[in-house]
Amino acid sequence: MQSIFDTFVMTNINFFTTAFIFLMGLAVLAIAVMFVIDITQSKDAVRRNYPVLGRFRSLFTTLGEFFRQYFFAMDREEMPFNRAERDWIGRAAKGADTTVAFGSSKVLTAPGTAIFVNCPYPTLDDDAVEVQPLRIGDGCPQPYDAPSFFNVSAMSYGALSTPAVQALSKGAKMAGCWMNTGEGGLSPYHLEGGADIVFQIGTAKYGVRGADGKLSDDKLREVAAHDQVKMFELKLSQGAKPGKGGILPGRKVNAEIAAIRGIPEGEDSISPNRHPEINDAASLLDMINHIRDVTGKPVGFKAVVGAYGWLSDVAEEVHRRGIQSAPDFITVDSGDGGTGAAPMPLMDNVGLVIKESLPLVVDVLVEHGLRDRVKVIASGKLVTPSEVAWALATGAEFVNSARGFMFSLGCIQSLKCNKNTCPTGITTNNKRLQKGLNPAEKSVKVANFCLNLVHEVEVIAHSCGVGRPRLLSRKHVRIVRPDGTSVQMEDRFPNKEILPDYRPAPAA
Repeated sequence: MQSIFDTFVMTNINFFTTAFIFLMGLAVLAIAVMFVIDITQSKDAVRRNYPVLGRFRSLFTTLGEFFRQYFFAMDREEMPFNRAERDWIGRAAKGADTTVAFGSSKVLTAPGTAIFVNCPYPTLDDDAVEVQPLRIGDGCPQPYDAPSFFNVSAMSYGALSTPAVQALSKGAKMAGCWMNTGEGGLSPYHLEGGADIVFQIGTAKYGVRGADGKLSDDKLREVAAHDQVKMFELKLSQGAKPGKGGILPGRKVNAEIAAIRGIPEGEDSISPNRHPEINDAASLLDMINHIRDVTGKPVGFKAVVGAYGWLSDVAEEVHRRGIQSAPDFITVDSGDGGTGAAPMPLMDNVGLVIKESLPLVVDVLVEHGLRDRVKVIASGKLVTPSEVAWALATGAEFVNSARGFMFSLGCIQSLKCNKNTCPTGITTNNKRLQKGLNPAEKSVKVANFCLNLVHEVEVIAHSCGVGRPRLLSRKHVRIVRPDGTSVQMEDRFPNKEILPDYRPAPAA
């Protein structure tokens, strides 16, 4: 028996030894081949001067963006969203405890930081009032009584995967908020969850374009015939790329997406820089009123604010025509990027950020007497309760979020949204990667995120002594100055009016 055992052991030792020598030989051969390739090529100086070893530079550069968020970045220093923000969204989406201990990790003395002023006599739970629907499009044949002040921002089907859109649609229905289609048209997956829908019309008119590429009234009527479609948003510009149209790489334009958008399969989907029909305030209002007349539903526009004299031109043109010609809402997007792919010069350097543009837009409306007629929607990196509360206090009636809801779906900020290689299945049409995203489970997290954020905005409002979030105003916020002290926000932006929290819907 011992002899048999010894034979077995020796046989296996010989096998593993032979295998090890073989693998080592392959490794040496591979290194030799890479050495020859590196030392003879001329495209990469580092690899030529340091053959084989120079390859690690490229490897570490590629892996660095993944390792930073786990091992090296502090809780508050990462961009575009830091760990503290992502962790809060993750806990809120799971319905877990969102409290923290041992003090704030946020630098509260940084210039521009918003500090809410708590009231010595905060609102008791018994005195708090639930948020009521707010009407958009008063005077339209089919106005919209929007139930939630926090909603899903514009993200196109195609840019987002099928299961991601399904999860957002079902989650938005559960949370009682609306979902914006983005400029990519209306897909069946937007509708199947039962959520209220805001249909966005981009510069390429995807989903409502005729054979000539122009806006089709028949297609508009088809979209408006869906009861779930509550409003239409005319996109002038977006935060990722002000002054440039949408970009969807051809590798993501499959047959279904091509059919929904009305474009060729497999080709890059690049929208014009602007609507060819719109070149001034008059033509903008012409387009808005035409869409409203055809659909019978509220119509507004979305824009990143840079130059802002044009807003006064729009307001003055409204008064020449009559106040009912005004857009029903304006969505103010931040100039510091969004979910879409964009050239870095536009992403980094063009357009005002929301902290400056939102109060500016509100004040223009106040100045021209349109504040009650035109609702304001804020969009752009507003993903935490404090940021949403700030937007409401500044003058917005609603806040949209795209990346916040992507985090609730499981986004890990891998920054591969435009590569069709999203590891979480959110921004890819690769079926293998999509399998990791279960719409039934993720829809619950979408709803949890929305409802928990709304609740914590209410907590801030009650701390400030008001009964509901839309009663927050600029007097409830102080802004930190460069010397570390703060000034009341209404001293910097004094035109904020306090509007009623809601306009009750007429009796049926």
